Amino acid sequence: YHPAPLSEKSPTDTFVVEVRALYKLPVNYSITSGDEKGYFIIHPSNGIVRTSKNLKLEDFPVNFKVQATDSSNAAIFNEVEVKVEVIDENHFPPVFPSSLLEKRLPEHSPATQIVQLKAQDNDTGRNGLLTYGILNGQGLKFRINETTGILYSTAPFDYEEEPTEYQVVVYAEDDGIPEKKRGYCTVVIKITD
Repeated sequence: YHPAPLSEKSPTDTFVVEVRALYKLPVNYSITSGDEKGYFIIHPSNGIVRTSKNLKLEDFPVNFKVQATDSSNAAIFNEVEVKVEVIDENHFPPVFPSSLLEKRLPEHSPATQIVQLKAQDNDTGRNGLLTYGILNGQGLKFRINETTGILYSTAPFDYEEEPTEYQVVVYAEDDGIPEKKRGYCTVVIKITD
């Protein structure tokens, strides 16, 4: 048996799996080995396994054995293995070292790299895997590499004809389960004459 992974936040008494032995007489179910830390309990007559306490991510996966025994003759039994995995919850949003950055860009610069933004996420695995994007509408003049976090201008600016300051709100988003989390940074770009 390999039931759906449980969240590390699963409350006590969460349904895990139903183990069923095909046998013409009633059987008793028990967990015989592999669950040394006592995370699971099994109902002796219906074979339903539930959690018995809070789950600690670092203890998983857990492989335990369930035994079905003939209720009138203990010498007749069979065993099956159950493998339970636990999903790491997405605890932390990405965080930029600073929520506000200021950069200067000379007018008439060709499309160029302005700054590399780097956020930190204290989660591991996909919960800490970041992609970058631009939140606000000035994205026409700017683009960001979603993997590296490098912010680029897409065309030269004219100091006399256009705004001399742009505020670009950049986000970093993780690939978290069950929901993605974001962090933000505002980059103020001043065009110099």
